[in-house]
Amino acid sequence: MRVILLYILLVSSMAVFAQDSQLTLDRIFKSGDFRSESFGPAKWTEGGKAYTTLESSTEFPGKKDIVEYQAKSGDRVVLVSASKLVPSLNEQPLTIKDYQWSHNKKYLLIYTNVRRVWRDSTRGDYWIKNLSSGSLRQLGKDLPVASLMFAKFSPDDTRVAYVSGHNIYVEDIEGGQVTALTTNGSAKLINGTFDWAYEEEFQIQDGFRWSPDGTMIAYWQLDASEIRDFLMINNTDSVYSYTIPLQYPKVGEDPSSCRIGVVSASGGETAWIPVPGDSKQNYLPRMMWSPDSESVLVQQIPRKQNTNNIWSYDIAAQSVEKVYTDKDDAWVRAINDWIWLDHGKQFSFISEKTGWQHFYRVHVDGSGDQAVTSGEFDVISIELIDSDNGYVYFIASPDNPTQRYLYRTRLNGSGKPQRLSPEDQPGDHSYQVAPGGKFAIHRYSTANTPPVIDLIALPSHKSLRTLADNEKFISNLHQLDKNPIEFFNITTETGVSMDGYMLRPTGFDESRKYPIIFYVYGEPAGQTARDRWGGARTLWHMMLAQQGYIVVTMDNRGSPSPKGRDWRKALYRNIGIINVEDQAMGAKEILKLDYVDDARVAVWGWSGGGSMTLNLLFHHPEIYQTGMSIAPVGNQLLYDNIYQERYMGVPWETKEDFIKGSPVTHASKLEGNLLLIHGTGDDNVHYQNSEVVINELIKHNKQFEMFSYPNRTHAIKEGKNTTSHLYGLLTKYLREHVEPGGKANTELKRDQ
Repeated sequence: MRVILLYILLVSSMAVFAQDSQLTLDRIFKSGDFRSESFGPAKWTEGGKAYTTLESSTEFPGKKDIVEYQAKSGDRVVLVSASKLVPSLNEQPLTIKDYQWSHNKKYLLIYTNVRRVWRDSTRGDYWIKNLSSGSLRQLGKDLPVASLMFAKFSPDDTRVAYVSGHNIYVEDIEGGQVTALTTNGSAKLINGTFDWAYEEEFQIQDGFRWSPDGTMIAYWQLDASEIRDFLMINNTDSVYSYTIPLQYPKVGEDPSSCRIGVVSASGGETAWIPVPGDSKQNYLPRMMWSPDSESVLVQQIPRKQNTNNIWSYDIAAQSVEKVYTDKDDAWVRAINDWIWLDHGKQFSFISEKTGWQHFYRVHVDGSGDQAVTSGEFDVISIELIDSDNGYVYFIASPDNPTQRYLYRTRLNGSGKPQRLSPEDQPGDHSYQVAPGGKFAIHRYSTANTPPVIDLIALPSHKSLRTLADNEKFISNLHQLDKNPIEFFNITTETGVSMDGYMLRPTGFDESRKYPIIFYVYGEPAGQTARDRWGGARTLWHMMLAQQGYIVVTMDNRGSPSPKGRDWRKALYRNIGIINVEDQAMGAKEILKLDYVDDARVAVWGWSGGGSMTLNLLFHHPEIYQTGMSIAPVGNQLLYDNIYQERYMGVPWETKEDFIKGSPVTHASKLEGNLLLIHGTGDDNVHYQNSEVVINELIKHNKQFEMFSYPNRTHAIKEGKNTTSHLYGLLTKYLREHVEPGGKANTELKRDQ
């Protein structure tokens, strides 16, 4: 009897171990076994000596307290408990989406009851907490529910400004009086925020700025009255279908007219900044006040997006002067990393004019610029410009474009950059550096390891305490039966050096041949071969490897890899051409490996990767037999004007390039297996893009499979079980058309 019990226990433990070592869709998407720990949102206080964050309330489960930690000592205090955030007549505290401290830390602004606007939840309710009196009241209470956007304190902490219904308001904190600064706002005349295209392609949502002295507000106004509506249709949420109009300027269509105005914070007439040029043929994606509130700097980028002109607007004289110009034969970007330096005599700027992306100090008097960084490497992003101590902190990776590290260098350009990220932590580092540069919230991961978040001291990078260790996640990951993701670099027969990574099947035997699936993207918005944790997609790739597939991704020319301007801008007027050839030539090199079965080759991608998948299937049937394309741009002329014209030129000059690079042009060449997936509510890459490809495939009698997700957006994540269903669909299709597992040479001969 005892032997039988021991046997049962042994079998049970083996079953548990086997279960723990294997991935399934339910484990990935539903179990919580691989759920990352959250931290924040964190706000630096006391000039960078302390930070606040959200922690679970013991009194109100599911709600949050706002706590403060001293960075150096770790001393903790509850600044605002959830119990202090219960509105009158309510029993439950506010659910905190985000929060903001006044400059004097006497008031707290709570953002709650949020609503999604396109991609992000930028609309909701704001409540203000007086930390002295304990009072809690709602701002804009007479305005529609959940309609307030981008509320922020005035510099003197006496007022809060916000947007509601495309108009800008200022509300007195103590008295509650509300002043409307604009009254003409509508869906067509947009004050203080942006239309779909500006938000999506210039990554800008908040459309107004307080002057440093608190007397004025500068704001954007977009006139979208001539932007045509693209109509999406909802067939499922009512008995009769209805259309959802979306202001969306397609390639070749004029963008919204845009201008920037300055108005008194007490109300009155707006003075419009007289930036030269046609307001429809020039974008105004960035602005900032001078420290003395006497001028406003504006970035102006023309329709072709090959020049960034910086204009200085004199408030008193109501005149503008050009102070700087950055140009490129391909495109330039709007610059985020600009702040005032040297008491308003200079401002910071990023440019690729030397062939590498570097940081500059620009003289506002128009006398030129000074390079702060230089050399054959890219400054990827700016983390902190510390004028008081004379340093700029930035992310770069001079030796390995798949990784990211923190550096700092002197703001005067002297000396060499100092790497602060540890040498013994290869991978991906990101930071929220405190003012003053003494501390940072640090997030570190690799392609094989989920992120760990800790608080560090700088410049030593000494870890002071762990903020999120993902212990359960990492433990579950270590129990999986898997091989590590391995990075490689290959050179194609056309001389292009491509970075990539490979995940080999569980139980890999190099004497056998395995099927391979390529994950692709290949456009300027994303780099796939990054040595960082890739989330659920990485887990799904690991599951495929457990089932017997090799998984590979590579970055082609045009990807935002830190390999210099020429690498990134080789794609100009070549989307769907150069990037497709690079991927195909890279795949040919991979298929030369003895253990890769060139008769079982699949490819998949999403958005730009969906377009890439179609183009690879259509152009290179000799390489790829099966493709799974999600939300592709089927015809580049159907995408938005800002993105597509930036990288392909304006269509009245380069229309042939748009046509040549579009998958629909080449659909007649399909020979292999195609699964096409799209959400019908996609406001980014419209469902229309898949439909035009479908029509062309039907025209040429090409068989394929199609799956639509009703009312889902570009992310295809809305609705219960959607994400799990989508990846289940991909898994099923792949297994049906590309047999998993290694095969011996004798088996291959018999199959072929």
